[in-house]
Amino acid sequence: MSATFFVHIVGNSKTNLWGVSGRTRLERMLSSIGTAAVVEDLSQLAGADFVLLLRADYLFDARVINALMVLDKHTVLVTPVDEIPVAIRADGNDAGVMCEVLSEKRPVPDDLPRCTLKDLPIQVQQNLKKKDPPYVLPILRCNQAALESELFAASYKGVTDLVTKWLWPWPAFMATRLCVQLGLKPNHVTLLSLVLAVLAGVAFWYGAFGVGLIMAWLMTFLDTVDGKLARVTLTSSKVGDILDHGLDIIHPPLWYLAWGVGLMTTTTPLTNLELFTWLMFIGYIGGRLCEGAFQFWLASFDIFIWRKVDSFHRLITARRNPNLILLTAGWIVDRPDIGFILVVLWHCLSTFFLICRLFIAWQSRSRDGVLYSWMEGIDPVRDRRQFAVRVFTRPSLSQRYVRPT
Repeated sequence: MSATFFVHIVGNSKTNLWGVSGRTRLERMLSSIGTAAVVEDLSQLAGADFVLLLRADYLFDARVINALMVLDKHTVLVTPVDEIPVAIRADGNDAGVMCEVLSEKRPVPDDLPRCTLKDLPIQVQQNLKKKDPPYVLPILRCNQAALESELFAASYKGVTDLVTKWLWPWPAFMATRLCVQLGLKPNHVTLLSLVLAVLAGVAFWYGAFGVGLIMAWLMTFLDTVDGKLARVTLTSSKVGDILDHGLDIIHPPLWYLAWGVGLMTTTTPLTNLELFTWLMFIGYIGGRLCEGAFQFWLASFDIFIWRKVDSFHRLITARRNPNLILLTAGWIVDRPDIGFILVVLWHCLSTFFLICRLFIAWQSRSRDGVLYSWMEGIDPVRDRRQFAVRVFTRPSLSQRYVRPT
């Protein structure tokens, strides 16, 4: 593939998804690919230039576009049932004619190789820790709701904590829709999350645990919403990404510290608060270091998608949401001190488990040379009988989409 790969967008959708048209969605998607350049005038292309033609009235999985860009031959991507051409990889000489093929003004040439999604090399989504079935679906008013649901579900991490995975999806979907209707941007939601994180910490510090927990849970909910809003509208920014991830890393141990200080205002203060605080920070930082060491020295992917046990561990590992469950339980039974102690112990146990997994991974890499994620060896559709596949991947929407008439 050349340094710059040209892409030409054909037509547009008559229906918007999450307030974004098909053409705009493709343009935003392609802008995040450094080697892709959108061209409006095909006559500007040289004969040797490769160009990818995409129909804007179809919803494309970003992985499909990436897979088409790395192919080394001319080909047309067709839908599996109707064999409707939705994307064509061609050179500058044939681009004009192929554009008419996508516009349905000409039939697909018999000598042009056809492929479907099954023929494309679709990889694990490392950033979202999952491997879901790829999709290319028609954007129609009659399936707008289904496609918006698909986009929202696709924006979710496959491997995450149990609260984010099973409690937040429906309310986060509704909140994301409201944000789109109000014209709110992801950074607006992130800034509100920041304010709530600070207020929750202050409340914990002064022993107002109930008020603090309400703000803390609202903050964690908005932390889910801002990421989903950014992905379904393709409006993420570097500043927002840094702010969001920086906040996620910094505030949890400060919350626990504030909770420990707040215990001094209750009838059950901790006499060994300093010791517990040190253990908490050691456990928190140690866990983060284990995750970083795995990805920096041993593999190109996150430790939580190495083996199935690691993915299940991520559901309950000592991160903010599982720890908030422990703190909330302690407050409910009027023993906030026990909630704090449980958080500290869970940090130590979880980090010890990560240290063991890191050592096992180091041995495995020394013996086998390369580590592979368990997701690389599965097919989300074919292997749905496997429990881990059902938990951490989604079924294909392509088999039940509404086809154009």
